[in-house]
Amino acid sequence: MIKVGDNVLVLDEPISGTVTSVNSDGVTIETEDGFDMTFSLNEIVKIQSEELIVPSYEEVRKNIQEKEVFKKKSKRPSPKPKERHLPPMEVDLHIHKLVKSTKGMSNHDMVTLQLDTAKRQLDFAIHKRIPKIIFIHGVGQGILKEELRYLFGRYDNIKVSDADYKKYGLGAMEIYILQNPK
Repeated sequence: MIKVGDNVLVLDEPISGTVTSVNSDGVTIETEDGFDMTFSLNEIVKIQSEELIVPSYEEVRKNIQEKEVFKKKSKRPSPKPKERHLPPMEVDLHIHKLVKSTKGMSNHDMVTLQLDTAKRQLDFAIHKRIPKIIFIHGVGQGILKEELRYLFGRYDNIKVSDADYKKYGLGAMEIYILQNPK
């Protein structure tokens, strides 16, 4: 119980002092600066020992700000960006990007090399769990595009569509690999 003469601290305020009166209106204390202030009984706490160190207003403010920052931090790990926002893997199948020279290669050899490259890159993406690949095949006569559609049709759990027209025009396909098929 708080009585006249007790040294007290005010909760949530950097104020301490000595109790000068206790009545039904509250507890009046004389602060260390000599001011009389009245508080309700539940706003003050009795100092048990004179060795108690009273923090300064700046220290209390700093601790409250740190507490607020701590409250705002999420306890769960920060979510990774959604996979659809990751830049897709691009594979350019133009023959001049795959070999230095096409000298001595037939059209069949070129298409076979392009298809082997596409299959190898798709298998790599599936193995590494890369969700999206863009295969750039070019416009041409459409032979490579049809062969790619046939190749991709043999895979389960992938979706094939035309790539973004603004970026690639008509010469690219987008492959979306379903990571968790049911």
